[in-house]
Amino acid sequence: MGAGAAALGRAALAAALVLLYYGFSIGITFYNKWLVKSFPFPLLATLLHLLLIFALSALARALARCRSGRPRATLSWADCLRRAAPAALSTSLDIGLSNWSFLYVTVSLYTMTKSSAILFILLFSLLFKLEEMRVALVLVVLLIAGGLFMFTYKSTQFNTQGFVLVLCASFLGGVRWTLTQILMQKAELGLPLSISEKLFHFHEAGMLLCLEICVLFLATHLLGDHLSLLNWLGFAVCLSGISLHVILKAINAKGEKALNLNEEASSDPDLELLLHHAERGEEEEEVETIQQH
Repeated sequence: MGAGAAALGRAALAAALVLLYYGFSIGITFYNKWLVKSFPFPLLATLLHLLLIFALSALARALARCRSGRPRATLSWADCLRRAAPAALSTSLDIGLSNWSFLYVTVSLYTMTKSSAILFILLFSLLFKLEEMRVALVLVVLLIAGGLFMFTYKSTQFNTQGFVLVLCASFLGGVRWTLTQILMQKAELGLPLSISEKLFHFHEAGMLLCLEICVLFLATHLLGDHLSLLNWLGFAVCLSGISLHVILKAINAKGEKALNLNEEASSDPDLELLLHHAERGEEEEEVETIQQH
């Protein structure tokens, strides 16, 4: 009974966190659209937004230092200008151009076009050799690019200026996340975060796909955005490309984890014996399952 209650509590907490995440993520998109209409100075709003983030981050950093009693990681001015500044500049331009585009495009067109950011992330990952060129990645690029073309082709609410702004923001988003990953993997800077699987959950990225669908559904019903059958088909094609990329990343992550375990086992006889017993136990369970059926 206690274990069941604990599992139920964890499930309730996870559901509450997912709903909270969805609420904030969807709400910020519609809020930005409303804000730009009420206050048509998107770059100024972005500047104030980033200044507020800077102040809150400094406060959180100071509180963490006081609580732990340990000094936080600091970068020299040379590292800030040479390594951190490009990521920071691309981030600010990404947010600024995204907010600027709301002056011209609908929420549905913004959501769909902004989803192409994963395409640019993939391209820059190949450029900086964070990814290896594979046929599956070429298929991902074709699906996302083709889906985006179908979504925007002969769209009744298409705006060229706004579309270019969102596309530039997506391009800068690819630069932003690629540079951020490179920056966070520099162990000598004291910021080795992205080498942990807990930072980027590829196996939970399906939540992001559902989030995009929710935004488009609300945009068509609340804001009156018009989407044709071809637009929805393009959206489905683009999502299939994103889903394929997520699946490939998850498979690669599991493969790398298994390879690391095998390397550790080869250097540790006790661990190798433990893995052997575990594999043998799994085989016995499979045999028992087959016999039961």
